[in-house]
Amino acid sequence: MTIFDQMLTRYSLDTEDRLRNATREVMQQIVLAGLNRGGFFDVAAFYGGTCLRIFHGLDRFSEDMDFSLLEHNPGFKLDDYFSFIRNEFKLAGRDVDIVKKVKGRKTFIESAFLKEETETYNLSFSTEKKVKIKIEVDTNPPPGFSTEFKLLLLPYSFMTRCYTLPSLFAGKLHALLYRGWKNRVKGRDWYDLEWYVRNGVSPDVQHFYERAKQSGHISEYPSSEQILDLLVNKIRNTDMDAVKADVKPFVKNPEMIKIYSSDFFIQLMGMMFKQN
Repeated sequence: MTIFDQMLTRYSLDTEDRLRNATREVMQQIVLAGLNRGGFFDVAAFYGGTCLRIFHGLDRFSEDMDFSLLEHNPGFKLDDYFSFIRNEFKLAGRDVDIVKKVKGRKTFIESAFLKEETETYNLSFSTEKKVKIKIEVDTNPPPGFSTEFKLLLLPYSFMTRCYTLPSLFAGKLHALLYRGWKNRVKGRDWYDLEWYVRNGVSPDVQHFYERAKQSGHISEYPSSEQILDLLVNKIRNTDMDAVKADVKPFVKNPEMIKIYSSDFFIQLMGMMFKQN
């Protein structure tokens, strides 16, 4: 049995969704291991929903991997770390292909797609669906975030530099309010919002401000009341059925999200700055 297969045994694989989600999460952990061997976390930090899932026990699966350089570096190339990622997968018993995403416009986000070359896994059942992970690195990060090192034990013991929970929450608020998805709804943002409030995390308002200022959405430091007003307005203009539909494939128990409604999230927001 390969290391990859051993890591998969920690998950329930009795449905196609669960197999796909588990496979993706094992791949994410191996990516982190490869980046660590390459010294990536000397210059960058992990953030976003996948960071929250792997290091803080968020009870939903996550797709993409988001990283931020510690400081602006226009010369950064994610390609420099591809060999470390490929070698880590080879040690785990898998071969992967990494394809750099070519953008049509200039951006500070370095992107790549990592996917299994083999479409079928001979585990508890087979699936023909390809598992793909998008990896993004912000090479011009907004200032004001804080980081910490978190331990991961598989595929070997190593430390990953991550945003702290308040900085993670600030990034989530910015994504929830200003994500450029037009008419699409990313319900996973709302699910994560509930997780932060339930776990007593307060957002780093300074980092939220720096993010929103960099993206051109606000120009003055916001008060807690102003952030709440922005969120309530967002809630009232969000299709909650679309929120639930987006979240459902990533949670073990869909009953948990039946409560989602505008009133639910408005009441939740009233608790956000009363944690401490």
